[in-house]
Amino acid sequence: GRCYVISVKTLPPAQAALLNVSGKPQLIVRAKEAGFTGLKLRVKLEAPELPSAGKGKGKGKDEASTAEPTNGGLPPFTLTVEKEKLSGGWRMKEVRQVTLKEEVQESGEKQVVIAYKDNKFPEFIELLLPATDLPLAKLYPRTQQQSLKIEEKVLTPPTPSDFQGDVTERTGIEGLAELDDATMLVVPDLMTPMPGQKSLNLDTIKAVQTLMIAHCEQMGDRMAILDAPPHMKPAEINKWRMKIAGYDSSYAALYYPWIEVSDPVTDQPKLVPPSGYLAGIWARNDNTRGVHKAPANEIVRGATGLAYNVTKGEQDVLNPNGVNCIRAFAGRGIRVWGARTLSSDPSWRYINVRRLFNYVKKSIERGTQWVVFEPNEPRLWARVRNAVDSFLTIVWREGALFGLSPAQAFYVKCDEELNPPASRDMGRLIVEIGMSPVKPAEFVIFRISQWAGQ
Repeated sequence: GRCYVISVKTLPPAQAALLNVSGKPQLIVRAKEAGFTGLKLRVKLEAPELPSAGKGKGKGKDEASTAEPTNGGLPPFTLTVEKEKLSGGWRMKEVRQVTLKEEVQESGEKQVVIAYKDNKFPEFIELLLPATDLPLAKLYPRTQQQSLKIEEKVLTPPTPSDFQGDVTERTGIEGLAELDDATMLVVPDLMTPMPGQKSLNLDTIKAVQTLMIAHCEQMGDRMAILDAPPHMKPAEINKWRMKIAGYDSSYAALYYPWIEVSDPVTDQPKLVPPSGYLAGIWARNDNTRGVHKAPANEIVRGATGLAYNVTKGEQDVLNPNGVNCIRAFAGRGIRVWGARTLSSDPSWRYINVRRLFNYVKKSIERGTQWVVFEPNEPRLWARVRNAVDSFLTIVWREGALFGLSPAQAFYVKCDEELNPPASRDMGRLIVEIGMSPVKPAEFVIFRISQWAGQ
């Protein structure tokens, strides 16, 4: 399968000001890639002491810097770019020899330019020289180490409109409309506070999740996997679900609580929203069992704990309201223990039912493209019925439909009643399909009685 990642807001590249020989900010080092990637970079400068720097300090001629000035400029300095490793520490990515020199422009004016040895420009960063009247020697950097940063004032949280995006610009949630093979929609970064942001905005969470649901309903071929807001007890998430958010859709599923994992950078436990893990579980379930199998009673691989240990009594309250719990069981690990949508319609109560219908609808649409522009008459209707009947028989044999025979599991109708002359004049071909989906056994009940044998 494929995973599509789309940006909802582009942050400026991280950068740092390099200090000159006087200790004042002068040169700017900026990441070439915008966003948080640059925050994992740092630069080291090793600058030889300028010849004039040793004057009046008791240094002899031999003790002064022996670096030779380049043609029309100052001696080169060494620029090293390092990137933070996931396991901690830093890895060197590139080393460049850099020179500042004056060049005469066509106008006759002198301009300070940044030159690289053998014209080997950096791959990860770029050096910039703001306009200044300082002489060349004053621009020269000192030996130093700087980490690239993004100013907090530009790290404003994305708004609901940022998340919504635009289909024509292929941005945000709406930009996903062009993807014909997407089956799940996940926005885990909705639960990630920006640096400097003290807490998440619940109104923003509700607005964006509403946009996610609306998109899935409009597309009709995908479902939204929603995260519960963090730090909520069962009573609080139940209130959020029923009274604040109030979602009612078969195209969305809500999961609670957050999952504890080991941070690969710090090797310390951290809490993360469950939606990313659930997307993986859904995909794994699709590959091993099929979309007709409820994605529940599945182990959450990589989870080391939970933000809250839900009891059976709490589960009994949350589950009927469409809050799918993730629970820890002694000897059985951490498992997904719910498979409900957020729909109030009993027919669409379960995730696997909605996803089965999505799968069948999309498969039939793709498998009957040959029908387009064919003569719309009884022989075509019969061919369509046979094609759809054959496909649904396979679905039934895989255990996705309920019934002892195909006739009990589904029906396919495509005839003159559905396709009268008025409909045919509009170029339409209508096929009606009914299916009896298999539903999960949420509760297993054993009746035990005492029997006195003879």
